[in-house]
Amino acid sequence: MNKNLLSFTPRGIYCKPAGVYLDPWRPVKKALITHGHADHSRWGHKQYITQHNNIPIIKHRLGDISVSGYNYGESFRINNVEFSFHPAGHIPGASQIRVSHKGETWVFTGDYKVTDDHISTPFEPVRCHSFITECTFGIPAFNWRPQKEVFDDMNTWWAANQKEGRTSVIFAYTLGKAQRVLKHLDTSIGKIYTHGAVEKMTAVLREQLELPETHLITRETDKKEVKGNLILAPPSTHGTVWLRRFAPFVTGTASGWMAFRGARRRRAVDKGFVLSDHADWHGLLDAVKATGCEKVITTHGYTEIFSRYLREQGYDAHPEATQYEGENLEANETE
Repeated sequence: MNKNLLSFTPRGIYCKPAGVYLDPWRPVKKALITHGHADHSRWGHKQYITQHNNIPIIKHRLGDISVSGYNYGESFRINNVEFSFHPAGHIPGASQIRVSHKGETWVFTGDYKVTDDHISTPFEPVRCHSFITECTFGIPAFNWRPQKEVFDDMNTWWAANQKEGRTSVIFAYTLGKAQRVLKHLDTSIGKIYTHGAVEKMTAVLREQLELPETHLITRETDKKEVKGNLILAPPSTHGTVWLRRFAPFVTGTASGWMAFRGARRRRAVDKGFVLSDHADWHGLLDAVKATGCEKVITTHGYTEIFSRYLREQGYDAHPEATQYEGENLEANETE
């Protein structure tokens, strides 16, 4: 077994035989990128390689970069090391990266979820010997409800607010979460208005997805026009002058962290919807099992707890430190 096919370095996860990095957090010559969130797709690399659908996303975020892409399941070689991207189900364009060399196969998940959100290519398990998995929500307390129930609650909440003459505000990450919410909103209730950052990213993704109509909020947008409808905005707009102009409104946050008692109060929102683009406890365990792997490396999240549990189940498991932050970083994004 090639124990050093992928290693953890100060710059990121490194494949020495190929001379490339996977989601590096410091500038490198050649980077394979799993998805477009800022903690996995950083500016400064000389060359980016990613899944084809992720190219317009990272170009929107990073500007004029040198980037090439491959379809899901399409193999390519770098210095005789075989790579391929496979659906991660996290957000549109998100991938796991399969790395194979001299009979040894590793899979790096980036971020993932096993629930089909109807905007991302659904997660597909990939057989491997070693599995590098995130565990953002890697404790048994996280057990997601069926997403239909969550969106039914969201639409019922919006309708009730409208009857009371109040505008509904949903805080959601600009990339992935906002479009997932948008996809499942009941447009028969009213119109959907968007913050500029949400609107710009949604416009990029409309090239790949069918999404409901939205209305961009500008300086000229009339408060009376928005009243009773719904605003999709980044979490960073909470408490800002931009938002206060639309009072009276009711706020809600869509996040996996809403599963924790007191999270809604700490974030000072009126309603919490437990909705995550990461796998829950059972999703993580199912994903590990489906790979048939022997070795598991846990990154970002409840790494110690999750790896300890896996060792009890007979896996060779241990955590590794990275600079990925999952929902903690995404919550502060405006672009």
